[in-house]
Amino acid sequence: MSRPILLVLFLLIVVFTSQFEWNQHNLNEVEVRPLSVSQKQQFSLEKEESVKEKIILSQEKYIQKLKSQVQSLQEQLLVCKGKNDVANDTTGSLTELLNELNHRQIME
Repeated sequence: MSRPILLVLFLLIVVFTSQFEWNQHNLNEVEVRPLSVSQKQQFSLEKEESVKEKIILSQEKYIQKLKSQVQSLQEQLLVCKGKNDVANDTTGSLTELLNELNHRQIME
């Protein structure tokens, strides 16, 4: 074989193999991209879920605080009611007030 033909063959082989490697490289990139997008979406969803959990926890703490304030106000109301009853009627007793308070707490 002559030299120019060998050179052309060698050049063709190089071109074909480089094309094959280039296509393989592109396919790998395409496969990696959806993975990275999926990972980003997953991270975003996890972050959003975490924020929701924090909001729910803060709301639960606020509700507990409100419940304790309501209970405290109910106790104060019963005490005031008891003082008023004692002033108006000497038969009112503290144990009745405590029983009423306990009954209300049980009802809640």
